[in-house]
Amino acid sequence: MNSLVLLIGYLVLTNIVGFALMGIDKRRAKRNAFRVPEATLFSVAIVGGSIGSILGMLVFRHKTKHWYFTVGLPLILLVQILLIALLIWLPISFSFI
Repeated sequence: MNSLVLLIGYLVLTNIVGFALMGIDKRRAKRNAFRVPEATLFSVAIVGGSIGSILGMLVFRHKTKHWYFTVGLPLILLVQILLIALLIWLPISFSFI
């Protein structure tokens, strides 16, 4: 299987998880139930689910009053975009024997 297909599949799955976690946490917040830790929400965004987490934040209107989410999640996405751009434009060759 092509590594690009695996990477895209990973990113799609991670973003679905980020989106879902925002919705789950919002639902639990309304019901005063046990919440998803903020560290978990940020961790999912850092490992590739930043777009899904941002969309979940906007769709569910969750964590939008916390500056560290409204600034932090887009900042994580920006850093991820810059890293991808750097990997694309730098002539780095990876070789696995």
